[in-house]
Amino acid sequence: MGVHGLTTYMEKDRRFLVNVRLQATRLVIDGSSLYYSLYFNCGADQQCGGEYEAFAEQVQQFFTALSTCKIQPFVVLDGGMDHSDKKFSTLQERAKRSIKDAHSLSRGSHSSLLPLLTKAVFMQLLLEMAVPLFQCAAEADFEIASLASQWGCPVLTNDSDFYIFPLRGGYIPFRYFQWGGMVVGKQAPSHSFIPARCYTVDRLCSHFQGLTPQMLPLLAVIMGNDYTPPHIKQIFFSRVQLPRTGGRGNPETEGLILWLSRFSSPDEALEEVLELAEGGGKRQKRNPTQSVFSAGMQEYILPPRSSLAQFFSGGLSTLPGSIAVPEILAAQPQWLLQGIFTGRLPSLVQDVLVLRRVMLHAQVENCRLPSSHCTSLPIRQVIYGLLLLGNQQAAAPGVRGRGRGMGRVRGRGGSGSGRGEQSGAEGHAQDTPCVVEYDRCDLNLTKSTVNPFLPSGAPQVQTMDQMPLPVRLQMLLRVLLLEERALAPLPPTLRLPMCVTCFWLQRSKPRPDPTILQAVLLGLTFGELCRRRTNPTDPTCSRPGVAAVLHRLYQLGHRRKEGRGLSLEVAHSLSQWQSCMKAALCLNQLLWGPLPDPPCAWLFSGTLLHAVQAALREGVAIETLLAGDPIPGLLYSSLMEATQKSGDCGPTALPGSSCSNTRKRGRGQRKQGDRGRGQMQRGRGVVRHMGI
Repeated sequence: MGVHGLTTYMEKDRRFLVNVRLQATRLVIDGSSLYYSLYFNCGADQQCGGEYEAFAEQVQQFFTALSTCKIQPFVVLDGGMDHSDKKFSTLQERAKRSIKDAHSLSRGSHSSLLPLLTKAVFMQLLLEMAVPLFQCAAEADFEIASLASQWGCPVLTNDSDFYIFPLRGGYIPFRYFQWGGMVVGKQAPSHSFIPARCYTVDRLCSHFQGLTPQMLPLLAVIMGNDYTPPHIKQIFFSRVQLPRTGGRGNPETEGLILWLSRFSSPDEALEEVLELAEGGGKRQKRNPTQSVFSAGMQEYILPPRSSLAQFFSGGLSTLPGSIAVPEILAAQPQWLLQGIFTGRLPSLVQDVLVLRRVMLHAQVENCRLPSSHCTSLPIRQVIYGLLLLGNQQAAAPGVRGRGRGMGRVRGRGGSGSGRGEQSGAEGHAQDTPCVVEYDRCDLNLTKSTVNPFLPSGAPQVQTMDQMPLPVRLQMLLRVLLLEERALAPLPPTLRLPMCVTCFWLQRSKPRPDPTILQAVLLGLTFGELCRRRTNPTDPTCSRPGVAAVLHRLYQLGHRRKEGRGLSLEVAHSLSQWQSCMKAALCLNQLLWGPLPDPPCAWLFSGTLLHAVQAALREGVAIETLLAGDPIPGLLYSSLMEATQKSGDCGPTALPGSSCSNTRKRGRGQRKQGDRGRGQMQRGRGVVRHMGI
């Protein structure tokens, strides 16, 4: 959510935040805000596709600082898109801005864009570090506030809604949480603390005579949150006579606070707001506006107990019916629910099951070419097929939840309750389920209707966790166009990335230049060796030649950050690779992990790959870059050999990817012969694109 203008007002007036020394406490953390803040604050690359190792180091240092200060973190993350669609227009606007930001970065201008695999890296690290986490069914704000309210502990986030929630432990904005300036206790490490500034509702109310915490939800709705139509806000402020302020902070915000402080109750204040917003109209005409305000205010009314408190103490089986779970999601098998809520499955799974809608993340690429996500479309079609075609009974609209009452959707404030399966979903046709994808076409946000594809012999989602490993592995390899024998010589951590690389080679258009392939393989070699050197028992730790190779490559990537313009050809191709990697990770997890999930932090360094490709194109030999020890050369050679063994898995394995063609012609029309590499039944795999 977010209250327009409230953060600016609070940060300009320092009366409302007090200095605290945070130590020996629980801390509820907004996970989505955390990985955004840590990535953008660590100075990692955004233009070349990301530097995940630098980000991972930042994440590890953050949680180490918390541990040193005896702070117990509990991370709660946003999940899928809200089933009620109250934020969908906001999400579309954000997607449009991301496309523009990506384009600006591609032209060398300053902008901000989160690289594609950032959340996957973050989730993996939290699972490895055993940090307690929960991925919500939709937006996490309400669950975060409810948990902190029950525990009486502070919340760490960047969301201005937390200036409204009545939290005893308070709200700490990220910019005022100085974890990098941790003070280590002189007498004992247990006395260490993190300096911070903390806000509480009571402190705000103490500065305005007559203002009560119960009045703040109305303040939020008037100022504008997800529930407030812009025209109502404009009409209200054009008619209300706000008191003059003393010149502190934002005059409009402070004037509104002073105005609300005059009323004895929220009901009395709401009556006056409706009078101004509707111009004294009849009560029948005011009912819709009153419903909007009531629903918006209800979003800040916290329950006496939090479902997540029980989850963090007893696991998934303790979740009661009060958790906000749409019926379609509640009807899924236990293994899939557990994967979603514990962060082992991406939020895309929820979006497909509940809304049949997916927002594809913008990347830095050549905007004159079709979106880089076109390359991974056949993988996504199989993901959609497994969830919708192989699981149709559970995915059908109106299915009741089962067990623990999880089928109920909590419709806070009466807005959107029970609407998700009807008004929110975009692809719920009774005969052929489909998924609506939102992606870039040129510099515009467009939507495409994608038909799921279910290969023959595909395992059922309902019993996926009981299927034999060979069945699940063969399904994955068929989709990724690689035979199992090609993987045998490779380290387990590189098997899925090599499947992705072989798929990318066969499916991407234009076909990657040989130097780009060499750069990708060298990047995987570099990441694998860096990972091994973090393990003291690994033989590579004691080999100075390996250290020399890694230092040489590190310096090459570092020099790339200091200058050199961006090659759009390389950027576009590497964005295609990352898109395939993200889709393949999801498919592997949905198939109950037939291959080990690779450590994503070590997979990709955009600055290194761009630098290596440029060096290779200028004539530097791979042997020169890897000189000093035989291990790096042998590892690189095994990866190159795997690409040479790759080939199609058969004529019916996958749909043909017609994304680029249909974007040009629209409405799914295809020229004769435009069938891609795979053959399939007539009408399957068609993508219909419509501008927004």
